[in-house]
Amino acid sequence: MTWKSFIAGALVGAISGYLLNEAVKKNTSLSSETVLANVKKAFKEEGPINGSWIQMTKEDYTKYAVKTKVYRGGITTSQNGERKQYEFIADASTGSVLDVYPIS
Repeated sequence: MTWKSFIAGALVGAISGYLLNEAVKKNTSLSSETVLANVKKAFKEEGPINGSWIQMTKEDYTKYAVKTKVYRGGITTSQNGERKQYEFIADASTGSVLDVYPIS
């Protein structure tokens, strides 16, 4: 085996590994439990949590020209002795909360 063929093989292997890694990272998403845990952590800073839920399946979400997969869920909290309920929409791949709104 010559040095040229060895270097060419190593280079092809490195490029293939990099491209495969990028493809896997692009197609992965967080679990619904992880997203719910992050949302609960943020709400706990405001007060105690009485209950929470999240849909286990991802759904399509479009806002203007942006399309993504999201989880929908809800949180029940106690604020100033009053019980309040909120629903949230979180991006399935990053866990970022896209919207939170109170339930009447």
